[in-house]
Amino acid sequence: MQKVLIPIALLFSVFIYGQEEATYTKRVLEDTEVDLLFSYYDQDGKNAAVTGGEGTQELTDVTSTIVVKMPLNNDDVLTVDVGISAYTSASSSNVNPLDGDFNKAVNPFNASSGASKSDKLIHIKANYEHSSKDRNKIIGASLYAANEYDYSSLGLGVNYAYLFNEKNTELSISGQVYFDTWKPQYPVELRDGFFDSRVTGNGTYSPNFTAFTDKNRNTYSVSLGLSQILGKKVQGSLFADVIVQSGLLSTPFQRVYFGDVNDFFIDDFQLADDVEILPDNRVKIPIGGRLNYYVNDALVVRTYYRYYTDDWGINSNTASVELPIKLNTVFTLYPTYRFYNQTAADYFYKKEEALSTLNYYTSDYDLSKFTAHQYGAGLRYKDIFAKQRVFGFGLKALDVRGTMYNRDNGLDSFIVSLGATFVNVN
Repeated sequence: MQKVLIPIALLFSVFIYGQEEATYTKRVLEDTEVDLLFSYYDQDGKNAAVTGGEGTQELTDVTSTIVVKMPLNNDDVLTVDVGISAYTSASSSNVNPLDGDFNKAVNPFNASSGASKSDKLIHIKANYEHSSKDRNKIIGASLYAANEYDYSSLGLGVNYAYLFNEKNTELSISGQVYFDTWKPQYPVELRDGFFDSRVTGNGTYSPNFTAFTDKNRNTYSVSLGLSQILGKKVQGSLFADVIVQSGLLSTPFQRVYFGDVNDFFIDDFQLADDVEILPDNRVKIPIGGRLNYYVNDALVVRTYYRYYTDDWGINSNTASVELPIKLNTVFTLYPTYRFYNQTAADYFYKKEEALSTLNYYTSDYDLSKFTAHQYGAGLRYKDIFAKQRVFGFGLKALDVRGTMYNRDNGLDSFIVSLGATFVNVN
């Protein structure tokens, strides 16, 4: 009898083991992860759009973000992203240059000390993703909300990815919609009831201005992606997006000065002839790809290229390269470089070049022709075992990065960012 039972027990144990082997699936996310992100941004330039393309672009921004990824079960992950960005802007302070210190000279290169010099943006995003048992399909949905003093935004999105060819190939599609609402803030001299006895100029100041009636902006986008492992050392991906916008696409507080009307001033500050007027529709199409080459265990070459075109006349090229260099088992140094150039929008005019008879005009130098270079470097600490402990959490990754940005039209900026990823090890 024993000789019969032993083989049956072995067969049964093999059957059970086989079943466990067949049904075991690794969790998509083993434990809760928390990302803490901080950045400091500073810029300066001389082509502020608020003052019609001539004036200080000095701006500082401090942003803090916390991202929490929670496994709901073996297959589902919920991610919540909350952030606050506080900025001080010399150019936006000149929406009302007469606010603040009355003894200070009024000109576009001085910042007002009034309330319009600063603001804060608060955002929250929740994203849910479900992976199939074989991990070949991922479906997700997201909700987004943001608010600042003169602007609010609500958005939602869906995404789907399919992996095949032994997970060497991935196809993805995603869609987003955003419903934004302006609370228009116009330059002080264009507001109802404006009067100042210091106004100088030939004739009577009578700007060509009508307040916007449509205060909504809607954005719809669809993205397609294809990722392919091309060999032991090469991985590539392609993407294409279509973005359609409608509604109020002008920024209500950006001044325009016409070349065919008289100029009026308070001190050295020129009063607006109008605010920028742009079409209420725009179609954007970016396409591009990435190619990563693993040179050896210590070095990877990551490249990126994007071509962009839209129906406002802007065509641009973006190319970047990143060279992660592995210093040891946990530290990686990664220098980066990014090149960018674009043509001007059909509606861009320098100060005093636009005519009052045109339908559309702007002096926002973000819509001008320019070339930009961005240089940076970062240092990343990564320990998948999270051996270091901070307040009971394991430190999985720490990332410090600094980047310089220069445009050939005079805008310079730099940003320093710090990110840390903690994992619940309890």
